[in-house]
Amino acid sequence: MSSYTRRVTPPQPLLERYRDLLARDGEPFPISLGEGATPLIHARRLGAELGLAHLYLKFEGTNPTGSFKDRGMVLAVNRAVGAGARAIVCASTGNTSASAAAYAAAAGLPCHVILPAGKVARGKLAQALAAGARLVMVDGNFDAALTAVRRLGEDGLAVVVNSINPDRLEGQQTGAWEVVDALGRAPDALALPVGNAGNITAYWRGFGRYADEGRTPGNGRPRMLGFQADGAAPIVRGEPIEAPETVATAIRIGNPASWDGAVAARDDSGGLIEMVTDEEILTVQRMIVQLEGVFCEPASAAGVAGVRRLAAERRIGPAEVVVCVLTGHGLKDPDAVQGEEGTLVPIPADLGSIREAMEL
Repeated sequence: MSSYTRRVTPPQPLLERYRDLLARDGEPFPISLGEGATPLIHARRLGAELGLAHLYLKFEGTNPTGSFKDRGMVLAVNRAVGAGARAIVCASTGNTSASAAAYAAAAGLPCHVILPAGKVARGKLAQALAAGARLVMVDGNFDAALTAVRRLGEDGLAVVVNSINPDRLEGQQTGAWEVVDALGRAPDALALPVGNAGNITAYWRGFGRYADEGRTPGNGRPRMLGFQADGAAPIVRGEPIEAPETVATAIRIGNPASWDGAVAARDDSGGLIEMVTDEEILTVQRMIVQLEGVFCEPASAAGVAGVRRLAAERRIGPAEVVVCVLTGHGLKDPDAVQGEEGTLVPIPADLGSIREAMEL
């Protein structure tokens, strides 16, 4: 009998890779699920369709729980453990709950999720349930759930891991750092969806931090292009929306916690925050997967939908380097996909019938 032992060297965890920018003195980061290092895809076919030669997709759907939330959650949960937390809690329309539940499970902590009734995509809720999260559904929207979570945090009952936790935004800066590392420069523009507005805030801080540290060639920073759904566009409209509605469930938020940070990112970068329709979002979601093979959730497509419009209006130049952040995987919200499976009728299983149906 022979024996064989192979030594596997895992890739460096995200927090270790950027330890000098993130860690406090001697701070340990024992928890990691392999987050970060998501692909930056040169979208040649989609770019040609939009008239952009240098269009890139930062696909955050390859994170462990399928969304960008893992970048900030890994830091928030590591620090919660280091501080002796007994439990963590979050309000969520889906992605945050999935991420919080997974990292809490890895840390051995109870995870409590306060969610708005009827406002969560099934794919995301299934993740939280599978990881053992304890769910409480409230009769209200996301903003009502977040208000309750804030109170729980103030009372010291659990550590809040929504983006009102500064560790969340600190960890999410790593997305910007990876973009610069992959491109060898800052892009001319970076587009992303805006819901609770933490991600646009974090990316802008991240680009600034990298430039200040001398890690960005040319010291460049992009214009930040944020896009809300027109039924959930409080920043664009200039006032909170009591009952936001959009097919893009991840950005169905009427009063963003990081509103001020988003406005600062827009203004300081010379960028913009505009809105796109649900029809534009779903059309572009199909374009992304049919032209590039990348399946993102509807909210992710909001940024690309906005870029499509800006390119058509010549507000983005054809030679500019543009990065669109696809914040979550399409399997997060499969009910939003409209296909032909409901119209299919069985045919005989012989080759002739199949060829005829295939029009070959």
